[in-house]
Amino acid sequence: MSLFTLKELDAAAKIVRTFVQPTPQYAWPLLHKRTGVEVIVKHENHTPTGAFKARGGLLYVDTLHRSGRLPKGLVTATRGNHGQTIAAAATRYGIPCKIVVPEGNSLEKNAAMEAFGAELIIAGRDFDESRAIAAQIQHDHNFHLVPPFHFEIVKGVATYALELFTAHRDLAVVYVPIGMGSGICGLITVRDLLGLETEIVGIVSDNAPAFALSFEAGYPVSTKTAVTFADGMACREPQPEPFAIIKDGAARILQVSDDDIAEAIRIYYTDTHNVAEGAGAAPLAGLIQEEQKYAGQKAGVILCGGNIDKSKFKDVLCDRTPGA
Repeated sequence: MSLFTLKELDAAAKIVRTFVQPTPQYAWPLLHKRTGVEVIVKHENHTPTGAFKARGGLLYVDTLHRSGRLPKGLVTATRGNHGQTIAAAATRYGIPCKIVVPEGNSLEKNAAMEAFGAELIIAGRDFDESRAIAAQIQHDHNFHLVPPFHFEIVKGVATYALELFTAHRDLAVVYVPIGMGSGICGLITVRDLLGLETEIVGIVSDNAPAFALSFEAGYPVSTKTAVTFADGMACREPQPEPFAIIKDGAARILQVSDDDIAEAIRIYYTDTHNVAEGAGAAPLAGLIQEEQKYAGQKAGVILCGGNIDKSKFKDVLCDRTPGA
């Protein structure tokens, strides 16, 4: 059963476009030469927040507004990209927003969230601890807790999949990173709504393999840590709702190393002159791992975001892999 219909997705796209214009999907010849695959890059690094999350958070808050349930304030936990869009949406509708980030979070993502209007709260050793703290703030302040995964968020995010598949219905495969699951679930749902045969391959860091372990086991498996510089994929507790969709709709989940991800960031810069954050580059690392499988075919990669701190980008360009 689909999470939404094409008619509902078209209506969502109209709302999303008030903040996020359709992003390009380019075939870069140097990537083709490098891999032997016609690589279509979906440039979600070109949204107003520099990441695909700009779509889902806006639709979620707009849905609250249109239903007459706009709360006195919003609170959520994030590593950065989700928080930017929730902050932007809260500002649009004139309500306060508290964002909880873990200790050691990206300084530049923190600054961006504050610029969009958030009150930033640094608390928790990792994202999952920050989620628990956000829930306590919701209880104490009677704010609305925005979850990292919700069907309205998936619907908003899925507008990027509609753009991609409308332009390229003949993709053999699409590689997409997995954090909390909205990006891959949007792709799977739209692929199925359009009746396409495209394989969807999820990518995780081997330092944060919870979804890969879950896919192999057939049920959600948590890990004790998720220590990767690709912070958008630093999940250690897969949630049941996205896992069920991924289990039924993904072809497989690949693990890539942080070294592989750093190399993919370098490749994006040299071959396309785009800046990719860790999670944004991971799909290209996955494609490179399987390039012989799709030689001569057309493959999509989701460059989900470009919000990498300058210090980490400097390390990557100097042939070093950043620490988490």
